[in-house]
Amino acid sequence: MKEKRNITIIDKKQIPSEEPARQYYFMDIAKKYVAELAEQKGAPLTFCVTTFGCQMNARDSEKLVGILEKIGYVEAPDEKADFVIYNTCTVRENANNKVYGRLGYLHGFKKKNPYMMIGLCGCMMQEPTVVEKIQNSYRFVDLIFGTHNIYKFAELIVTALESDSMTIDIWKDTDKIVEDLPVERKYSFKSGVNIMFGCNNFCSYCIVPYVRGRERSREPKEIVREIEHLVQDGVVEVMLLGQNVNSYGRNLEHPMTFAQLLQEIEKIEGLERIRFMTSHPKDLSDELIEVMKNSKKICNHLHLPLQSGSSRILKIMNRHYDKEHYLELVDKIRAAVPDIALTTDIIVGFPGETEEDFEETMDVVRRVRYDSAFTFIYSKRTGTPAATMDDQIPEEVIKERFDRLLHEVQTISAEKAGKLTGQTLPVLVEEVNGQDTSLVTGKLTNNSTVHFPGTADMIGTIQNVVLEECKGFYYIGRLA
Repeated sequence: MKEKRNITIIDKKQIPSEEPARQYYFMDIAKKYVAELAEQKGAPLTFCVTTFGCQMNARDSEKLVGILEKIGYVEAPDEKADFVIYNTCTVRENANNKVYGRLGYLHGFKKKNPYMMIGLCGCMMQEPTVVEKIQNSYRFVDLIFGTHNIYKFAELIVTALESDSMTIDIWKDTDKIVEDLPVERKYSFKSGVNIMFGCNNFCSYCIVPYVRGRERSREPKEIVREIEHLVQDGVVEVMLLGQNVNSYGRNLEHPMTFAQLLQEIEKIEGLERIRFMTSHPKDLSDELIEVMKNSKKICNHLHLPLQSGSSRILKIMNRHYDKEHYLELVDKIRAAVPDIALTTDIIVGFPGETEEDFEETMDVVRRVRYDSAFTFIYSKRTGTPAATMDDQIPEEVIKERFDRLLHEVQTISAEKAGKLTGQTLPVLVEEVNGQDTSLVTGKLTNNSTVHFPGTADMIGTIQNVVLEECKGFYYIGRLA
């Protein structure tokens, strides 16, 4: 049992039933509690949010930070803060172990700080065995919640502050989407935008559908309105986020395709760039390719996960496409958008993968010639069908194949690097260069990095830059 905090409990009357009004009500209460505790401490209460995992989690963390700042917490640089939150990932088993290790590290801080709270959220918390382990072995944790009720963060903070026991609120699934809550963006000029939540694909190696729930799409009007507000606040680039953006809109009362949504977003004045991820090959339509071809705002970069080049393995993975279909998609995309940068994900050592299967993957890599690829050694994930499949591949075989694949990917990337040298292209300036402050660093629409002489006041602007030299995986340039 944790020590009860010395706060004056506020009598709650006429709590709004509708969201997000209910959460703003609890933010007001939480703000009073935080102010009272800060007065006792003699200094502002601080927080530290640490994000594990994907861009969906990163976007969720921006929401957590927005609410914390709204109720009076001040961001701290490390985990010695008064409120530490781990937004967790559970795609691989070792991600869980990282969190357990960090919790042990935090326990020492909490013993010395009576104002400290520890919160855990995200995908890992959707696993009942994880929550049970934390209840038994990490009793000093104050708050646990999952992926479906992150919007209730303010309400859960109030409950945790008022309670002398661990607060746990995990939902197995939901069809609810609540936005219009405070968000603190990492960048002033670009932002992620959730267009949908959950996943219906059930790839045999993946835990995501079990922890993120079924697909739920936001209404297009809400998405457009959010982006319009972001643009008014200085955003010039958005990243549309979903586990599979290509299946957007199917569960809406008035269904809309992802391609149609992109056309609506394209109309927003002041928005310069549109990115999106992740695209599942099975749902990449001719309509979407045509929209990408005609768009003046969609960036010349497509992340199209392959996972395996073997049709046999793809079937066992439950990917719903084969090698030939994937290669046909690549041909269509390159015909429509010749200068597009293609990136991918590849898993090596999936159960039952033979040398012939692996060579099929290598064949796709050589034929597609990706600009870059995220390569992964298969990690057995408890709770997925693949974890109990026969014919798990020996570690030494996987390592040898992985090294061969990585060498091939890096060789092709190096050969393709520099193809834009001499061209003048628009660069979105993102930061002052960390190694040389006379330079600024930005991104081309194909996601390549560019360094060139500039000043901090250029951050968030798009500059035309002459790409003078390629240094492997980045360009050196000058203002045109």
